[in-house]
Amino acid sequence: MNDIDAWVWWLVGAAALGIPLVVTAMPEFGMFAVGAVAGAIVAGLGFGAVAQVLVFIVVSVALIAVVRPIAARHSAQRPQFATGVDALRGKQAVVLERVDGSGGRIKLAGEIWSARALDSDRAYEVGQEVDVVEIEGATAIVI
Repeated sequence: MNDIDAWVWWLVGAAALGIPLVVTAMPEFGMFAVGAVAGAIVAGLGFGAVAQVLVFIVVSVALIAVVRPIAARHSAQRPQFATGVDALRGKQAVVLERVDGSGGRIKLAGEIWSARALDSDRAYEVGQEVDVVEIEGATAIVI
């Protein structure tokens, strides 16, 4: 152990902390790994063990205190733009074949979709504009 410098041990520790980061996807392990890299830098500059441990603790705690709340805030936000079938809700479509409670066809976003009326007693005729309220599989539910 005396033959290996302290900064190498800090880098080994950083790599060891990187493994659970990848396996568990817990960003806290990455923050500890960055703290270990900071400890390696301090060790490489020739500072003692106390300074190395203090830098490791300060950097790790600072990252957790600053980055973690920002990351939590970002992960809680919904995407600003709807994509896929979510983007089709609320769009208008044109009836191509009569749409009623049992089915029909519409042109939605440039594509032909099977459609069904939300209200089974209601029917929409060819050329009429309808609003998409839901997508169930490959069928648009319209009003």
